[in-house]
Amino acid sequence: MRETIARFELAVPQAELDRLRDKLAALRWPERETVEDWSQGVPLRVMQELVDYWRSRYDWRRCEKLLNGWGQYRTAIDGLGIHFLHVISPEPQALPLIMTHGWPGSVIEFHKVIGPLTNPVAHGGCARDAFHLILPSLPGYGFSDRPATTGWRVERIARAWIELMGRLGYERWVAQGGDWGAAVTSFIGQLAPAGLAGIHLNVPFLIPPAGDATEEEQRILADRERYEAVLSGYAKQQSTRPQTLGYALLDSPLGLAAWIYERFYDWTDHDGSPESIFTRDELLDNIMLYWLPGTGASAARLYWESLMRLPFGQVHVPTGVSVFPREMHRASRRWVLAAFPHLIHFGTPSRGGHFAAFEQPASFVEELRTTFAPLR
Repeated sequence: MRETIARFELAVPQAELDRLRDKLAALRWPERETVEDWSQGVPLRVMQELVDYWRSRYDWRRCEKLLNGWGQYRTAIDGLGIHFLHVISPEPQALPLIMTHGWPGSVIEFHKVIGPLTNPVAHGGCARDAFHLILPSLPGYGFSDRPATTGWRVERIARAWIELMGRLGYERWVAQGGDWGAAVTSFIGQLAPAGLAGIHLNVPFLIPPAGDATEEEQRILADRERYEAVLSGYAKQQSTRPQTLGYALLDSPLGLAAWIYERFYDWTDHDGSPESIFTRDELLDNIMLYWLPGTGASAARLYWESLMRLPFGQVHVPTGVSVFPREMHRASRRWVLAAFPHLIHFGTPSRGGHFAAFEQPASFVEELRTTFAPLR
C-alpha cells in the first residue's frame, strides 16, 4: 500500500514553553572560565547573555509560524516517520531539489535561501533558476521520528530520500547537502538512482590522496590537524557515548545551548562572535528544534552509527562542490576531482564557513544556480 503524506502543523503546548522558561530561571551556573579567550569553551558571560535573551525576549511562536507557513509534512519511510518541508515554486518548470542539513543544524538553516531558490523572480533572479524544495529533517532530528533500533546510517537515509522523491512524484531531480547532509547526498550520488540529474556539496567528504601536497593543500591539512587536536571532542563523544551525553542534553537547556552554540563559534566565518552573522533569534530557533522534540541523544547517535562508515567511494554523477573559506573540511580541486570525476563546478566563495546557506545565503544560492544550470 502506498504510504500517505500528511500535512504537519506545529502547535507546541504553552505548558512546554512555560516549563522551559522555568528551567531557564532556575539554572545552576559554573564559575567563570580561568582564561580570557574561548580556549576552555563558551565564556560564562556569553552564555548568560544568550540565556537572558532566551528567557525574557525570545518568541518561539514566530518560528512556529514561519515553519508552518512553508508547508510541513510527514510520511513513514522504512518504518520511520520523516518530517520535511515541501516548498513549491510558482514556476512550473522548476527543478526539484532535496537539501539535507547536518548536526547541529536543522531545516531552519535554509530559511534565508528558500525564497530566492523557489521564487527567483521575486528576489531579482530569473525564472529559469527556480527550484521546488524538499527539506527533510534527518532521522532523530527535528520532528522526524527517533530511531528505536540501530541501523539508521547515512546509506539508509540516502535510500529513504530517494524513496521520498519518488513518493512526491518527482521523476528528475537534484540533491544538495552539507555536514551529514553532504554524506547523505554523496551516497545518493554513489547510488545514482534513476531520475537523479546531479548533486552539490558544500562539505566534500573525501580522503586526501597520498603524495606530495601543494601549498594550498598543506594549509588544508594543517587545519584538519587542528580540528582533530582541538575542535573534534564533540564528535568523539557523540560517536562513542551518545547515550551518556544525551542525559545532559535532554535535561538541561543550558547544556544543550552551550553544546550547539560552541559549534557556531568554531565553524563559522564571523568577526569574533556568531552574533556578527546570526541574530540571537536565528541561533535560538535552531536550538529549539533540538530542545522541543527532545533530540539531543538521537541526533548525537548518528555519529555512533556513521562517523567511521562515511561513504568515501567515487561519485560519478554530475557534481558541484563549493569550498567556503572557513569550512573545516576543505579540499583542493585536485582532491575533489579524484573523488568526484564528473565535476561540473568548483566554487570558492570569498566568505562563509560550515553553515553556508545560513551564513552566506546569496553566495550559496549563486553556487547552486551555477552548478545546476547545465542540468536543467
